[in-house]
Amino acid sequence: MADPLVELSASGSFLVARVRGEMDYVTAPAFRPQFRELIARGGRFIVLDLSGVSFCDSVGLGVLIGAWRQADAAGAARWPEAGRGSVPGVDQGAAEGDLA
Repeated sequence: MADPLVELSASGSFLVARVRGEMDYVTAPAFRPQFRELIARGGRFIVLDLSGVSFCDSVGLGVLIGAWRQADAAGAARWPEAGRGSVPGVDQGAAEGDLA
C-alpha cells in the first residue's frame, strides 16, 4: 500500500490537491492534517484530484466531507475532481448515497 499523500500545486488561481493512496480508517489520521494545511493556505480555488485514490471507505468519505465543511466555513471555493471516472473501491452503497 502506498503512503497516503496530498501533493499541492498551483495553477493560476487554482490550488490543486492531488490525493494519492487509500482513504480509509487506517490512513484518515494522515489525511486530516494535510487537508487542514490545504484549507489554511486560502486565497485560491481548491481542486481535489482524486484520480490517485485506489480505495475509499466510509471513513475516507467522512474525511472528504469534513474537509469540505472546513473549506466552506473558511469561505474557500472547492471542486472535487475524480479525473477519469469514479474512485475505485468506493463502497457501492456509499457511492449511491445510501450511508445509513
